[in-house]
Amino acid sequence: MAIAVATAGLIGGTTPVRAQAVAGAAAAGGWGSPLVLLLAGLAGALALVAGGLAVILIRTQRGRVRMQAAFNAMPWPRQLGRRDGTPLVNNPAFVERFGDRRRALPEVLAEQVDDDGARQELRRLAANAAAGIGGHVEAPVWDPDSGERIWLDVRAQPMPDQDGLVAWLTEDITARRQMQDILRTEMARFVDLLEHAPVGFYSVDGDGRFLFVNKTLTDWLGTTPEKLTDGHIRLHDLIPEAATEGAPAHVPFASEETVHAASGDAVTLGPREVVLVGPTGQRIETYITQEVVGGEDGQPISTRSVVRNLSDERQVHDALERSERRFRRFFQQSPVGIALLDADGRVQECNAAFSKLMGVSRDAVVGQPAQQLVRPGDRAALGQALSRDGGGGRPEVRPAAEPDTVCRVFATPLDAEGAGGARGLEREGHVLHLIDATEQKNLEEQFAQSQKMQAVGQLAGGIAHDFNNLLTAMIGFCDLLLLRHRPGDQSFADLMQVKQNANRAANLVRQLLAFSRQQTLRPTVLSVTDVLQELMHLLRRLIGENIQLDVIHGRSLWEVKVDQGQLEQVIINLAVNARDAMADGGGELAIRTSNQQLSRPLKREGETVPPGDYVLIEVADSGCGIAQENLDRIFEPFFSTKEVGAGTGLGLSTVYGIVKQTGGFILVDSAPGVGTNFQIYLPRHQQIASEHAPTKSGQGQVTDLTGMGTLLLVEDEEAVRAFSARALRKKGYTVLEASSGEHALDVMADQGDQVDLLITDVVMPNLDGPALVKRVRETRPDVKVIFISGYTEDSFRRNLGEEADTHFLGKPFTLKQLAGMVKDVLYADAR
Repeated sequence: MAIAVATAGLIGGTTPVRAQAVAGAAAAGGWGSPLVLLLAGLAGALALVAGGLAVILIRTQRGRVRMQAAFNAMPWPRQLGRRDGTPLVNNPAFVERFGDRRRALPEVLAEQVDDDGARQELRRLAANAAAGIGGHVEAPVWDPDSGERIWLDVRAQPMPDQDGLVAWLTEDITARRQMQDILRTEMARFVDLLEHAPVGFYSVDGDGRFLFVNKTLTDWLGTTPEKLTDGHIRLHDLIPEAATEGAPAHVPFASEETVHAASGDAVTLGPREVVLVGPTGQRIETYITQEVVGGEDGQPISTRSVVRNLSDERQVHDALERSERRFRRFFQQSPVGIALLDADGRVQECNAAFSKLMGVSRDAVVGQPAQQLVRPGDRAALGQALSRDGGGGRPEVRPAAEPDTVCRVFATPLDAEGAGGARGLEREGHVLHLIDATEQKNLEEQFAQSQKMQAVGQLAGGIAHDFNNLLTAMIGFCDLLLLRHRPGDQSFADLMQVKQNANRAANLVRQLLAFSRQQTLRPTVLSVTDVLQELMHLLRRLIGENIQLDVIHGRSLWEVKVDQGQLEQVIINLAVNARDAMADGGGELAIRTSNQQLSRPLKREGETVPPGDYVLIEVADSGCGIAQENLDRIFEPFFSTKEVGAGTGLGLSTVYGIVKQTGGFILVDSAPGVGTNFQIYLPRHQQIASEHAPTKSGQGQVTDLTGMGTLLLVEDEEAVRAFSARALRKKGYTVLEASSGEHALDVMADQGDQVDLLITDVVMPNLDGPALVKRVRETRPDVKVIFISGYTEDSFRRNLGEEADTHFLGKPFTLKQLAGMVKDVLYADAR
């Protein structure tokens, strides 16, 4: 009964107090048997245990309430779920953010992550959590509230005491990630600066092994940072030449005293000039400054070193020195005078050419006003060139110490920065360039003189035709009159005087043509020695007995191709001039010939003789000489230093024209009281096997001038036509006359078959002589032609082409010359 009651009390949940009461009642009621007492005690004990368990359960319940409250109070989503992904409990932050209580946190976040890599990491985290493995992922998600991208740290924490449960935790790490990004960016900038700084950096340990080396230094050495920091290369391997004996590995170029001085916290050594040699042999010259960091025992731990590359700087320095030397050499050796002027126009610096042009030393030039270095008359022009507006152009000035020198000035203003000055800027001075224009000035004067001489020559050639027509008529009618007035007639002497003066006028015209190089030359291959030999007797009579003539012939003299008559005229004119220069007391005249081979151009007074083979003819006298101011004008026509009436002034100009037309050159050396030496350079002629000397038409020795045949005489000058027609009729010819080319065509149309010889003037109005011949030969290709003209033969030959059976008779001509050429041409085949 007692056992049943006690058991019932335990089973029924009797409280310990109540169980104690029951036990006590049983004892008091006489339930005193041992068994009853045992059961009563057991019941009390069980009652005490049941009371303790009740207290524990109450406390646990309270902890769970607190834990739930803390879970719900978290500001970021939290979730408790099973490993298979089934959610069990969500905190309010999860519900507020994601709304859906039935979805697992990784699944919800995977939809909001905008990075595929982060999405894959979330899935991998969920798979690990399902396997009971914890972890975390940093994922970028979009915040729906702010609309901005934020970073969440997502963690999965399996609960080992709760098998099958996983706690999912999230935390906003946006601020931390931003700080990390900033630190990472700044670190990258710092590393880039350190790696690519314009100086080298390195750090070595106490054994000289590289702890750090930047890319700049390794690029200089031709290697990489990895190869230097792998421990195989030490610092002393890079500086074998500068290593100090006994010095430690970390400072191989320092003395032992310096190393001991470095014991301590940190001591700076250097700078020290050191040559570094890379692993591939690349050498650089450097300045190294380093700081040695010591340990607690005074032994070096590491060094911090800065390397400055001197190779590039010295290359730049050497290049600057070379550039300076080059500029100085160009400046000093420039053929152009260069001077630097300050703002006041004083010479600060000048080169050798400038001082040479000025005619004074450099020391005398520097410091002087530039305007004081030129002639007073040129100072205003130079001052205008140096003016602020630079309106002075490029004046020509003459140095005060060298008045015969002409310099052209180029003035370039300098602004405050030393560049070309612009208008309105404050100028520091000028750069003055002087070009020696003396030779150019002389050439300009010579060109002007040659233009004047050419104009005279053109005038002479132009009027020669009219003069020759007049002289032809005068000489021709004199010949006709002389046929009726024989010697002994009282009119004979008068007629001869008229004819001689007409011949003198004709000779004057020939001299003008020779000067203008428009006379007709008939060159032949000849020896100058033979020409001089034939002239010996004539020259002796011309110069007189009081002048000694010496002719010195060169040995094996080359042949030349010249007009013999013109060459004789050159020698005679020079001999006559020499005679006039020695008129007072006699003297010596020497004519020398020689072969000359010129390997380089010979320049003299504006005349340049090109390289080649020449026959030199020198005509030297011991006369009064020629003054310097007249030496440049001696070849001008009508220029003469003789008294009025003593000469025409055409002698030397004729010589000049003949020599030039022959292809030669004439030079002259002379000084007052010394004499004059003319040098004529005639080109050597290379003989051709088929070459023959041309015969002179009309110059044959004709004794009988009469003949037979029909001649057509075409001449627009009536006097010349009348004389020529009468002269030829007297010789037995039938003469048809025409006053123009058109008239001649009409005559040929009527009587062309009867004409044996066509004599035509070259220059006529409308249809000239060459054109007339071409028209006539369309119907009469075999007709023979004689051209007559006051112009030269060369002036129309080029227009005639390859026409055959054409001959030329220059005006003025005599009756005998005209009749002789006509007979030569008509009867050439018979002879």
